[in-house]
Amino acid sequence: MTAAESPLLRMTQETPTQYWNDSCAVEELTYAIERGATGATSNPSIVLEVLRKERTHWVPRVHELAAAQPAWSEVDLTWAIVEEMAARGAAVLRPVFDRTGGRAGRLSLQTNPANHRDPVRMVEQAVRFASLAPNMQVKFPATAAGIAAIEDATALGVNINATVSFTVPQALAAAQAVERGLERRTASGEDVAAMSPIVTIMIGRLDDWMKVLVERDDLAVHPDAPNWAGIAAFKRAYAIFRERGYRSRLLAAAYRHRLHWTELVGGDVSMTLPYSWQVRFNASGITPEPRMELPVDPALVADLYARIPDFRRAYDPDGLTPAEFEGFGASARTLRTFVKSYHDLQGAISDLVLPDPDIRPA
Repeated sequence: MTAAESPLLRMTQETPTQYWNDSCAVEELTYAIERGATGATSNPSIVLEVLRKERTHWVPRVHELAAAQPAWSEVDLTWAIVEEMAARGAAVLRPVFDRTGGRAGRLSLQTNPANHRDPVRMVEQAVRFASLAPNMQVKFPATAAGIAAIEDATALGVNINATVSFTVPQALAAAQAVERGLERRTASGEDVAAMSPIVTIMIGRLDDWMKVLVERDDLAVHPDAPNWAGIAAFKRAYAIFRERGYRSRLLAAAYRHRLHWTELVGGDVSMTLPYSWQVRFNASGITPEPRMELPVDPALVADLYARIPDFRRAYDPDGLTPAEFEGFGASARTLRTFVKSYHDLQGAISDLVLPDPDIRPA
């Protein structure tokens, strides 16, 4: 299928729905942009994956940096690579950014996940990230500390992306923090018209957590219901965002099946799609019809709501307080994954700088 025949391109041309490439790998990002993508994401696990996919570029670059900066630690080298990789992806997206007047075409880069409890460090890093390229977006976790950081960073002019977010309460708290930050920035005489804040709901990871609970707690839930949990939460948040006029754009992440695509088409939202899912969707022959306004089967929602307390917490606008965000099951699992990926990335950089002496050179 040619790029012009892509269902994803058709979606972006015929509906308000946009999508991002869930990676900053240049070849994959180029494929996505040719088919209508208007953004991209990065995090420690993505950086590690790109490091492996683009070894011919990044392995020599790690060696060059290590030689040029002999006093740098593996942490210093890791963040230098993370930042260079982000800037490289941002350059690929720059034409989209220029064409849309800054409303799209951004590369979303995650703050250090190990700092998820420290808003000051997150904001400091965000300001640095925002200086790497005109089209940078900075990811903050939707924890209590992250919500505070989102407000402060927005007030400083950073385009934020709330991540580690799975629930309606988290999405609303992030959007409210953005509004406070925008109001502070306006009050200081700064223009906010070109800012494009993003609030993510990781719909597939909410589904994953529902499935864990079904097995852990021996729950007799309808077998289809867990696959709709994230979609139901996303649609509820979307309706509230429109009702309240929040200036943040919702983004769906963590794709697990085609419903995560088809059921959100038509909304004024974005999706972040891994390259493999893009290829699958483009080859599917599915015509992307607007379905955002169609409600999830009420019987499935009712089944989840009655049987899984954590679904109620995720679905109700006041189901969680900010103090509870970090301890919510999907949040804790994802934070642990991101922190581990960060350490794995450091380990990979260390292995490149200090190769195994027991392996005979080629």
